[in-house]
Amino acid sequence: MKGRESGMPDEAYWVSFFDPEAILDRLLGARGGTYNLLEFGCGYGTFTLPAASRTRGRVTALDIEPTMVRLVEQRARDAGLAHVHAETRDFVDQGTGVADGSQGHVMVFNLLHIEDPLALLREAHRALQPGGILSVIHWRSDIETPRGPPRAIRPKPAQCALWLAETGFDSVLQVDLGPAAPYHFGMLAKRAAS
Repeated sequence: MKGRESGMPDEAYWVSFFDPEAILDRLLGARGGTYNLLEFGCGYGTFTLPAASRTRGRVTALDIEPTMVRLVEQRARDAGLAHVHAETRDFVDQGTGVADGSQGHVMVFNLLHIEDPLALLREAHRALQPGGILSVIHWRSDIETPRGPPRAIRPKPAQCALWLAETGFDSVLQVDLGPAAPYHFGMLAKRAAS
């Protein structure tokens, strides 16, 4: 099931909203780790490929749109990122298909306006290994933005923090994304180590 207000604009317009490398510097940290990474809604691969360059673990990029998945697969091949696995999947209805506790990092970007954000966060929590990190970015609701879902359905950071706590995350932290994402807020949360 495609989430409400989740269509993608033209790619050139879409990438004008972000500096993916700078955002990932703040959310994922340095390159060179070895952890599995799961991305909900990979779209054009705006974050997929830069994130894949930071880990030697398996990167699973999910999207409901087959054309997006084919594009990400091709771009990963062209970039020599053989550890990227893109899959067409309705993760809202079917889950992610990854094993419990198998991911070191999960990215949920621009999705928490969907009808049941708690189900999505529970699935992210299930997929994360103990001590694993969830990163979230979403369109801000406190300012006008050139794109994004209607402001009335955009979650505020405080609401996201409550949802994260409710779904079992701890160490919830809001991250200033600065000029890398002027229309978005960022958050990090951790699955408890035990």
